[in-house]
Amino acid sequence: MKLKDKIIVITGASSGIGKSLAIEFAKRGANLVLGARQYVTLCELTDQLISEHSIKAIAVACDVTKEEDCEHLIKQAILTYGKIDVLVNNAGISMRALFVDADIEVLKAVMDVNFWGTVYCTKYALPEILKTKGTVVGVSSIAGYKGLPGRTGYSASKFAMNGFLDVLRVENLKNGINVLTACPGFTASNIRTNSLDKDGKQQGESTMQEEKMMTSDEVAKIIANGIENRARTLIMTGQGKLMVFLNKFFPKLVDKLVYNTIAKEKNSLLK
Repeated sequence: MKLKDKIIVITGASSGIGKSLAIEFAKRGANLVLGARQYVTLCELTDQLISEHSIKAIAVACDVTKEEDCEHLIKQAILTYGKIDVLVNNAGISMRALFVDADIEVLKAVMDVNFWGTVYCTKYALPEILKTKGTVVGVSSIAGYKGLPGRTGYSASKFAMNGFLDVLRVENLKNGINVLTACPGFTASNIRTNSLDKDGKQQGESTMQEEKMMTSDEVAKIIANGIENRARTLIMTGQGKLMVFLNKFFPKLVDKLVYNTIAKEKNSLLK
């Protein structure tokens, strides 16, 4: 499925992977519906894409933790274009705190964005995607396959997303739609600077070596290719593929490897 002239809805489109996806899709000639809370930034990006790539695009203020916002996002897409070909559930936040220290509200906040945001948007978009035999994408994580220390809420939300998408795929096995679970490895973006600490405040700086990570532009290209090829699952790094494979057969070994990796973080939570 080539993306030219397709109608694509992206959540969390104002920065990071979402912004890179918008740019990549625009390069391939898709028409866009961009949703995010940062509406001014979103409008600036929309104007840029229209000007540089001669596509159609609209910006919609959307907080995916609010079901009514997600419904409004999808309704605007239908009112503007009359159909939806692809929904990309990209909006996401992370956290960094040991569970013993974390306020429960932090876990709820992460789950509301990463899991419930995906559920809300997919619920309203699915009838339209069934009509076009299009694609539902969830931007998940390797943390949805293996729990990461200090990220209980994040890993739980991505495990939940993966399970939700897996069921959606099986339920619609004979309906002609594609469900794509996209799992980047650690990606250089603002997700770590915006991560919530144990009290729900943004930590403000990355604890990892961002320069050694894959870029959001690289992730966007892989996802765009995956949509065009109607891929089922994308695990984007060799390290991620190895971890998923080893975890099936040597889970205790992977526990130790993950612990040792996270223990090397700046200001590690693991003592």
